[in-house]
Amino acid sequence: MTRLEFEHIATQLRQRVLKVGLDFFGSREDAEDAAQETMVQLWHYCEHIDAGRNVEALAVRVAKNCCVSMYRRQRPQTDVQGVKLNAELEASPQEELEAKDAQRMLSEALDRLRPRERQLFEMRQMEGLSMEEVAKQTGIPKPSVTAMVSAARKKVFTELKRRMKQ
Repeated sequence: MTRLEFEHIATQLRQRVLKVGLDFFGSREDAEDAAQETMVQLWHYCEHIDAGRNVEALAVRVAKNCCVSMYRRQRPQTDVQGVKLNAELEASPQEELEAKDAQRMLSEALDRLRPRERQLFEMRQMEGLSMEEVAKQTGIPKPSVTAMVSAARKKVFTELKRRMKQ
């Protein structure tokens, strides 16, 4: 598909992906952001899209993926034990102390990872990026990212278990 062909159908596609965003978020502002991100991605890849393919179905799929990625970036970050790190909740002094202790243990466990392992682990677990997004951002093949994140996760869990027994 040429960029000119894409421009002819872009308005129609944008309306469709905006509806996907509205259905997903229920918020016009978030839906607009998702639609914009979707259209940018489609624009970048439009020359690789087969004109005979159902472009609207592709646009809907890309929009859904954008919505999920946006949701992951927006939700409160949690550590590997499910403790909320950036939630603005009123907590009792005991809960605050436990959360700080859990955060300290997680930080210490992360400090034991090699720098690349830590980077990939944080991108996947704390930033909520998909393996594909991590691979794309780092330039590391997806199978390697998957293996490295899995190994890092196992090291962190093992270290946390060890620290909890102390």
